[in-house]
Amino acid sequence: MNSFTSEWLALREPVDHRSRNPKLMASVKAHLQHIESSRPGAVHIVDLGCGSGSNLRALAPVFNEVQEWTLVDSDPKLLNAAHAALLKWSDDSTIVKNDPHTSAHQSPEPQLVLKKHNKKIIVNFQCADLAKEAHLPIMAKSDLVTAAAFFDLTSDSWLKKFSMALSKPLYATLSYNGAETWDPQGPADQAVLQAFHFHQRTDKGFGAASGPNAANVLINLLKDRHFHVEVEDSPWDMNELDRPLMEQLASGIADAVKETGLLPIETIEHWLRSKKTASQCTVGHTDFFAYP
Repeated sequence: MNSFTSEWLALREPVDHRSRNPKLMASVKAHLQHIESSRPGAVHIVDLGCGSGSNLRALAPVFNEVQEWTLVDSDPKLLNAAHAALLKWSDDSTIVKNDPHTSAHQSPEPQLVLKKHNKKIIVNFQCADLAKEAHLPIMAKSDLVTAAAFFDLTSDSWLKKFSMALSKPLYATLSYNGAETWDPQGPADQAVLQAFHFHQRTDKGFGAASGPNAANVLINLLKDRHFHVEVEDSPWDMNELDRPLMEQLASGIADAVKETGLLPIETIEHWLRSKKTASQCTVGHTDFFAYP
């Protein structure tokens, strides 16, 4: 699976959090509150490709009073970073030691019981290679499956397997949809964007990635299975206050385009210099909530 540094994930987290579509988040909140009204106890949420736990930090303050999350990632270092970040983020915490007699799928990190804004949040950690497992047993026991900025890394064939196995509501946020504009614009913008999209479709560990088409692919697959799907835009709208993220984004795009060999190096370097002083940047993302 494609790897990300905890530093990059921390840099994008504030923009990720403010970019989630509020209308869609309200629909998911209403769904979980309905579950709470009909059944006592915690709502169970599984977060795929959790990284350093940003999705939980964005959503847990909005969701029910008692929640149990299972954070899933293939990278033990990111699970470790999530564990540390959640301890720092919480108002109060208890660490529950792992049972040494549990299965081989035992998390490398112990369970957490957190308090945040008067919410009780139980957090489990599971290290799993999602490239090999398009559907985890824990998902069938959940009330909601979530993922942020994850599905665009996966392939059409993986998405088909995932959609065929999914039986629970899915809340997917921040899937890159290919829209991107910089201010000021430049003569190489379109060529760089096309080359970047080519790179986005290369293998990220799941086979040839769906990249900017992933959200639409998965939405259509779920509609074919008679899921109801609500879809909204969730763009990154960045300005001077987000300069560190814009600079890192531009550098990452330039590096990716260089790997394709589709454009002259001097064209890419000129584009990068211009974008590092850009005043604004908008990157398109899609959020959707799908339920049987």
